[in-house]
Amino acid sequence: MKTNPWRAGVTLALTVTITYTICAVLYALFPEQGITFLNALFHGIDFNKLGPPLSFTFLMFVYPLFVFAVWGFLVGALYAQLNNLFHDGDEWAKSVSQRRAEATR
Repeated sequence: MKTNPWRAGVTLALTVTITYTICAVLYALFPEQGITFLNALFHGIDFNKLGPPLSFTFLMFVYPLFVFAVWGFLVGALYAQLNNLFHDGDEWAKSVSQRRAEATR
């Protein structure tokens, strides 16, 4: 069964934007804990040295949200295309083996 590139792209874009929105809300509510989490996530790199957290603005939310949505769509569509390319070969191989089996009967 083929994967629809548009559906895969939209699905990944929505997944990324939803998870980014949750992350952004958590950072807006708890900026200090967000920096502490980044320090742990990146194996001890000290993000505190970059300076104090900036106030969270709407543009700081929308710009990366847009970038992630476009990126997610493109990656999802590319995945679907590659998935279809590789799995079409599987269907072809199955049909060849089925024809051979039928020919030997």
